[in-house]
Amino acid sequence: MKPGRLKTRPEFLAVQKGKRLRGPYFLLESLDRGKPDQAPRIGFTVTKKQGNSVERNRMRRRLREAVRLMAGVPFKPGHDYVVVARRDTLAAPFDKLVAALTERVGESGSLTRPRQARAGQSSGAQDNIRTPGTPSPAIRNE
Repeated sequence: MKPGRLKTRPEFLAVQKGKRLRGPYFLLESLDRGKPDQAPRIGFTVTKKQGNSVERNRMRRRLREAVRLMAGVPFKPGHDYVVVARRDTLAAPFDKLVAALTERVGESGSLTRPRQARAGQSSGAQDNIRTPGTPSPAIRNE
């Protein structure tokens, strides 16, 4: 399935709440929209810190071409992806750029961080819960 495009600011901001995978040439953000019957969407971001407009556009074009060549790596349906370019995207060999993007997209679907259960575990730190009518733990009458 050919990926669509993210175009509006709210779409890009929504993806920021998903998973983030750092790489040497870019940061890949992904978000499961919960709609597996829809095509995946991808967007590209290059901040002004990365260079002038000519360099930023070149980075964006290189990343778009890398995504186009990734026909063998399926983006997950119903997911949104944002590729945030870094300065190294300009000087990176193109085959390494494609390989890094392929690796990150593959990792984005397999990464699930299980939450640690906190119930029953004590860190040894004092609770900040205060019962009304009792003095604060910070106030000491010595």
